[in-house]
Amino acid sequence: MAKTVVLHIMGEDPVLADLDQEPQPTDAYIRVSNLRKRDGKDVSYLTPGVQTVLFPWHRITFLEFMVSEEDRSAVFDFFRS
Repeated sequence: MAKTVVLHIMGEDPVLADLDQEPQPTDAYIRVSNLRKRDGKDVSYLTPGVQTVLFPWHRITFLEFMVSEEDRSAVFDFFRS
């Protein structure tokens, strides 16, 4: 299952993307799909219809892994019990 991440690219605003696999330390690039702005709009520097993008690691500042709604509700239910 794909995880939603906030991708921080050097010189660009952060964008949301789906990540199928967590990157390994030996990877030279990161592969993401469904790249979009945080408000859900299309990213202006991509050709319309692009599904998957590869970014070299030297362009990535950091990644933020977003918690799924299922995981979030499980944590809140745990603390409410």
